[in-house]
Amino acid sequence: MGIFERIFGSYSKKELARIEPIKNKVLDLEDEYKSMSDATLKEQTVKFRERLSNGETLDDILPEAFAAVREAADRVLGKRPFPVQLIGATVLHQGRIAEMKTGEGKTLVACVASYLNALSGEGVHVITVNDYLAKTQSEEMGKVHRFMGLTVGCILHGLNNDQRREAYNCDVTYGTNNELGFDYLRDNMVIYKKDKVQRGHNFAIVDEVDSILIDEARTPLIISGRGDKSTELYTVVDKFAKTLTATTVVEMDDKLDQDEANEEADYIIDEKAKTATITRRGVRKAEKYFNVENLMDPDNMTLLHHINQALKANGIMHADIDYVVKDGEVIIVDEFTGRLMLGRRFNDGLHQAIEAKEGVKIANESKTLATITFQNYFRLYNKLSGMTGTAMTEEDEFKEIYKLDVIAIPTNKPVQRIDHEDRIYRTEKGKFEAIIDQVCECHAKGQPVLVGTISIEKSELLSRMLTRKGIKHNVLNAKQHAREAEIVAQAGKLGAVTIATNMAGRGTDIMLGGNAEFLAKAEMRKQGYEDDIINEAVGYADTENEQILAARAVYKELYDKFSAEVKEKAVEVKKAGGLYILGTERHESRRIDNQLRGRSGRQGDEGESCFFLSVEDDLMRIFAGERLENMMRTLNVEENMPIESRMLTKIIESSQKKVEGRNFAIRKNVLNYDDVMNKQREIIYEQRATVLNGDDIHEYILKMMEELIDSTVDQYLIDDDNKEDWNLVGLRDHFMGWITVDGDLEYEGEEYESITKDEIKKFLTERTLKAYADREAHYGAETLRELERVILLKVVDTKWMAHIDDMDELKRGIGLRAMGNKNPVVEYRFEGMDMFDAMIDSIREDTVRLLLTVQLQQNQVPEREQVAKPDAPNAGAGDGSFSNAPAKKKIGPNEPCPCGSGKKYKLCCGMKK
Repeated sequence: MGIFERIFGSYSKKELARIEPIKNKVLDLEDEYKSMSDATLKEQTVKFRERLSNGETLDDILPEAFAAVREAADRVLGKRPFPVQLIGATVLHQGRIAEMKTGEGKTLVACVASYLNALSGEGVHVITVNDYLAKTQSEEMGKVHRFMGLTVGCILHGLNNDQRREAYNCDVTYGTNNELGFDYLRDNMVIYKKDKVQRGHNFAIVDEVDSILIDEARTPLIISGRGDKSTELYTVVDKFAKTLTATTVVEMDDKLDQDEANEEADYIIDEKAKTATITRRGVRKAEKYFNVENLMDPDNMTLLHHINQALKANGIMHADIDYVVKDGEVIIVDEFTGRLMLGRRFNDGLHQAIEAKEGVKIANESKTLATITFQNYFRLYNKLSGMTGTAMTEEDEFKEIYKLDVIAIPTNKPVQRIDHEDRIYRTEKGKFEAIIDQVCECHAKGQPVLVGTISIEKSELLSRMLTRKGIKHNVLNAKQHAREAEIVAQAGKLGAVTIATNMAGRGTDIMLGGNAEFLAKAEMRKQGYEDDIINEAVGYADTENEQILAARAVYKELYDKFSAEVKEKAVEVKKAGGLYILGTERHESRRIDNQLRGRSGRQGDEGESCFFLSVEDDLMRIFAGERLENMMRTLNVEENMPIESRMLTKIIESSQKKVEGRNFAIRKNVLNYDDVMNKQREIIYEQRATVLNGDDIHEYILKMMEELIDSTVDQYLIDDDNKEDWNLVGLRDHFMGWITVDGDLEYEGEEYESITKDEIKKFLTERTLKAYADREAHYGAETLRELERVILLKVVDTKWMAHIDDMDELKRGIGLRAMGNKNPVVEYRFEGMDMFDAMIDSIREDTVRLLLTVQLQQNQVPEREQVAKPDAPNAGAGDGSFSNAPAKKKIGPNEPCPCGSGKKYKLCCGMKK
């Protein structure tokens, strides 16, 4: 704690003092609400909503609403929120982050805050990290909400649109960050408003807010369609990459002899920056291998990109650390949680490069249809809040990116866990031997141990060492993720030894003595119950199914039996010292280390924690290697001798802060680029919303026509004083077939001298509006209004998808501007806006052209010629479908091609004729 905090108190303490009177008001109402009957208690929801409709605010009714839902939770679940939980709920309601330690009941805190905010009728989203938590929380806390008269929905993978819409229309909706983000993107791709599922973004409570808003912020959400690029090049380039030799450096700096590296290796691996850079020698080999004269030539950019990705796949990305190969598929491993990220892929061709490296089937490249970062998705909410056990280390990022402050909530009972100083060894071998000795020592006295590792590889190595010692243990990593909750739940049993990657610790409490719930479930499996029935028996969903009700009775009986046994064993575990957390390596983020420590000492339980480190650990070697190596050498430390020093711990924490700062810079850089896209995305989505909401866009379409004529005439005819620069032929050809016909804009002699640009604009505008009026008379106003809507949406979507790809290409090369002392982000912003303006112009022209040429097919189609060819945009036949091909009209060679490509007929489909 710094000297200023000692004198003035921390920010959290000052904010907690302001919340204290609110908490006391809620506690003062406890007896009043206890005395209410169930019916009277339920009636409070109606009364609260009436008060809100009469002008009171959520803050005005907070004490009464909290007191009511607190009483309801006690009656329905037997769980009465503690005073500190009321403080946490108040922090959430205020749109802030509540840092609450593991086991402090964050799920119940979210229930209290969500009840209050749901009274507004605008909806509350409670966002979790996985479907399992979303489902269980919605069922358990849903009982409280439903008791109080609210509706509860849950968004899970596999729901159809009607089910999703129903869930979003509920007062409280539970779901994962991925599901909600993808639903938002899909909602902005629909053609009809009735197909949208979300109803807005009022208030969100994000569980494990650091995991979602920080850890996942570097990877944007992307909805992809199948691309048309070949995947063969990945295999060819991978074979080439495997012939190259690499040199590895801790950091590319002035100390590295670049010329020497260029001649001795084909590419350089920078461990700190996590990059693989081809050298001059590697370039020469590539030019010879692929028979190209100059690899750096713009014509070879695609080849160079594939080579760079292959080098990264082979040099930087490691199996069982960054990804796993399972069932012939490459699956990403989340570096922070250790979980498999099913359905997610590395972008920019890196995933295909890894697939080529591992010899599995290479998936087709995809085309981005819609994308958004989590930062910009969550900034859509009118009010955002979150909760986690570890947020203080990222406080600055939460403030800067999300405008969220972090309040540390005190624990319900004092923390008794003993956190030992780090033990640092000279070698990794010495460290692992000491870890095994410590596990054996704890195991001998019955003290449960949770060994935390940072990779699958290390967890399996330690497992083999413990097996040789004859110590029974469980291993939890991405390969055993299906048993995660079961393994974690029993990690507190007497004498239990559990090895786990960072995935341990999200959503399942480690109870000393064991977890009665999971013991009861295991016994039910032995008795022959199916998993589906067991899950329903443990769940809180309302049901009248006799089989489920009978299973719940069996479960309750077993649960009560095992609860008694667990309490007895918990006493023995506490005598042995409680759960021992043994960290085998410091993570790049202090927050992940704190999460591991926080698994022990829940609700005042006894416990211990200690990190065993070595100078050879990646973090230590890369970021503090020289200082630690020098210190070890000076002290003449032996391999098996541990050093416990506050100074060494400070060096390690300093290294972690450097990495955290670098990772923050990466996330901020992603956001800086996406902010440019975000402004453009808002404009496009706002335009789509206007169309979807059924607003009459006829006047807007007529204005588009006039603006198109104005801008196009200005493009071909500079001004009235320089008629020699006029390009009337080009202007006529540009509009040929949809506005102009042969013979238009042909002026001679005196007529040519007297005609003005404004008169030409007037002539073309009148021609356009008359032609459109004729189409309206032919098809009817109602049909044409629908046609305007559908065509505008289709054109906007098509152009926007192409624009996303163009912006990706721009971003890929914009970093080189830094070599010219220009800020790449600023350059990206300027060029991106120019490209956006060009896209808007293109949308306007394509929309007008299609509205003037598209033919609506009637119920009876006399001739097949009226139907567009199958691969044409909007092609179809029968009722209400559209075709771009004008019926029975001969197409001139210079007219726009009816397939919708925008090219002249002779240069497009005419060539096939």
